[in-house]
Amino acid sequence: MFPQRQMLRAAAQLRNPAVRSAVQRRFASTENAFIKERQAVKEHAQATTELWRKISIYGVAPFLILAGVNAYNLWNEHWEHWSHMPPLEERVEYPYQNIRTKNFPWGNGDQTLFWNESVNYHNKDKTT
Repeated sequence: MFPQRQMLRAAAQLRNPAVRSAVQRRFASTENAFIKERQAVKEHAQATTELWRKISIYGVAPFLILAGVNAYNLWNEHWEHWSHMPPLEERVEYPYQNIRTKNFPWGNGDQTLFWNESVNYHNKDKTT
């Protein structure tokens, strides 16, 4: 009839230790399928996280170091080969190299934005 009376009766019943322990046992059950599945998902996530942490630390880091050493060796080989070439002024400039349709808006107008004096050379008068 009155909701207040029903709430008071339910509260009075929960004061009874036998009823309270039964209710607590029902809600604190670990035999629930949902709880078991949730725990399995947690354990799987923890194992997967640990696996990827180990792969990142013990797998990726050494390969990055090896790749860095390889890149350093290739870089040195490249510049060693470059030192055996004739000086920049003596090399042949072909017509398809250093094509300029208009001057660049910086510097002397002949050098690109990424111009490197030790690698790039452009003589406007020298072509084959």
